[in-house]
Amino acid sequence: MADIKYYDVILKPVVTEKSMAAMAEKKYTFMVHTEATKNMVKEAVEKMFEGTKVASVNTMNLDGKTRRRGRTVGKTAKMKKAIVQLTEDSKDIEIFAGL
Repeated sequence: MADIKYYDVILKPVVTEKSMAAMAEKKYTFMVHTEATKNMVKEAVEKMFEGTKVASVNTMNLDGKTRRRGRTVGKTAKMKKAIVQLTEDSKDIEIFAGL
C-alpha cells in the first residue's frame, strides 16, 4: 500500500441531490483515494475540518465504466466513495455551507 497522508485521502466532495439531502442527517459524501481505509478517512475528516467528530464511515468501490471510441474499447478510472456520518454534537462542515 502506498504511503498516503491525511491530506491526500479526500479528493473532492460529491455534490448531488441525494448527497445534499443526506446533509440534513449530518452525512457528507466524498470521493477518496482508492487505497484509503475507513480509519484513514475518519482521521482525514477530523484533521481537515476542525470541530468535527466522525461517528461512522461507509465506503464503496466504484468500477470504471466501459467506453468506446470507434473500434477501440477502454475503461474509465475506478473510484472510491465515502459517506461520513458525524456525531450529533459535531460541527457542520463549512465546505457545503453555500450550496
